[in-house]
Amino acid sequence: MTSIPDTPDTPDTPDAPDASATLEQQPWEPALSVRQVLGLERVLAGQPEVVAGAHRLDRPVRWVHVAEAADVGVMLTGGEMVLTTGVLLAGDEDKQGEYIRSLDRAEAAAVVLGLGRAFPAPPDVMRRAAERCGLPMVVLHRPFPFAELTEEVQSRLLRRKFAAVSLSEAVRTELTGLITAGAPVQRLLDEVARHGGCPVVVTNLAHRVLATAGERPAVDDVLRDWERIARQAGAGTADGWIRADLTCRGERWGRLVLCGYRGDRAAGRLLAERAAEALVLHRMLGGDGTHTGGPGGSWDSWEEQSARSLLTDLVSGAVPARQLLPRARAAGLPVNRRVFVPLVVRERDTARLDRVLRLLGLSGIAAGLADDRVAVLLSLAPDQDAKALTAHFAARLRSEPDAAHTVVAAADARTDWADVPAGLREAQHVADAVADSPAALDLPPVVRLRDVHLRGLVRLLRDDPHVQSFAERELNGLLRSPDEDLLSVLRTYLATGRNKSRTAQLHHVSRPALYRRLEAIQGRLGVDLDDFEQAASVHIALLAHDAQQG
Repeated sequence: MTSIPDTPDTPDTPDAPDASATLEQQPWEPALSVRQVLGLERVLAGQPEVVAGAHRLDRPVRWVHVAEAADVGVMLTGGEMVLTTGVLLAGDEDKQGEYIRSLDRAEAAAVVLGLGRAFPAPPDVMRRAAERCGLPMVVLHRPFPFAELTEEVQSRLLRRKFAAVSLSEAVRTELTGLITAGAPVQRLLDEVARHGGCPVVVTNLAHRVLATAGERPAVDDVLRDWERIARQAGAGTADGWIRADLTCRGERWGRLVLCGYRGDRAAGRLLAERAAEALVLHRMLGGDGTHTGGPGGSWDSWEEQSARSLLTDLVSGAVPARQLLPRARAAGLPVNRRVFVPLVVRERDTARLDRVLRLLGLSGIAAGLADDRVAVLLSLAPDQDAKALTAHFAARLRSEPDAAHTVVAAADARTDWADVPAGLREAQHVADAVADSPAALDLPPVVRLRDVHLRGLVRLLRDDPHVQSFAERELNGLLRSPDEDLLSVLRTYLATGRNKSRTAQLHHVSRPALYRRLEAIQGRLGVDLDDFEQAASVHIALLAHDAQQG
């Protein structure tokens, strides 16, 4: 007797999708596969033998139908496993062949023929026709009450259906509750990943990863070869991959993918659909961003959120850079044999930087960080001139409206991905050093570490207790004063190289009035600002104080 190939040990083993069907063509109703039905204990008692269509045993069985009518095909709607003894087909080979062809036209899942009453052995005509059609044909060598099989399969299908509906409603209620409570989108995705027991990935229509959830090692495994896997999932050839479109007001803008889902496929489809509904609702309500208009209500883009998460993790160093490489690749950043240029810009409008990158044809990601700063990571080919392109980027940015004095803080280019976090922190340090500098208007479009001099050193040491104590001690006379204008005058006077005329001009006061203020400052500090060493000491203390106030 021919055994059933790869028969599962238990009837609830997850379904494997039919490679000939796309994900969208899978049925919504909970289903068992032909293979699973044949693996049931009651069916095994009938000694089943697959005599045709063995390569199609993973077809879903939506229902079981007992029928002896020769024209049973007209009574079917697709997905049925038909049980028959063939009593009306015996002795007529034309009817036997047409019977199989009619089942195939009706898209039946399989036909099971009980031997003994009409056929002592599998009829060759039916077997050959089933093989040509690719219709699984099974014969039972021992008498078997069809009613028991029908009852067993129908009850299992109903239990699966109710379980799927129950899961669907539970997930919908839970996600809706999170949305109304103002939970971030990551919290929603974490719950979906928990329910699914698998990684969850949200992409745009170009397969660029916008968000992920699930166990970090499993997510990294998925992202490591994301482009190939995403194409397989789209073609329906990836086992356990279930996707749902993200659509708002008739416009599709992304996809949610359950990666390697191991539960019942119908339950997975319902889970993916409920999750997609929740994400669309979250977006429509303006979650995780500021409304800016656009198709379906376009908010602070998920692309920016993805970039922000990646760049924040790089800057913080909380996650090793090599572990972030799959996320960077999946986010669309070229990483193989590239040169990376870390930048930080004092800017609120991330969209403006994205627009400049696109206009210049530069590969890179940009994301807003804290304190009105935007981090930009350029990815260049080895033969591209990193310094020239950075300068070109800064010049083009300055040509934007209201950006004439925008300063780009840059670190030296990195050829090793592992050095990118240090580069971003260096660019961030440079941006901090030039922040609120009275000389900011005179800085070049691109500022590097060597351009910030003493101010940069003080910024690096601002958290040192000795430096903090020094600043308090040197400026104590002014810091206790309620007259904040004196501190501002001192800051300008020292930043302009003790130029009294320039200081008076910037503060819109006469020179005699400035002299009186300088005398008051010297009196409260107990110093002579005409003495270079004392003036330098006060200047360093003031830089440290400003850095600490940061």
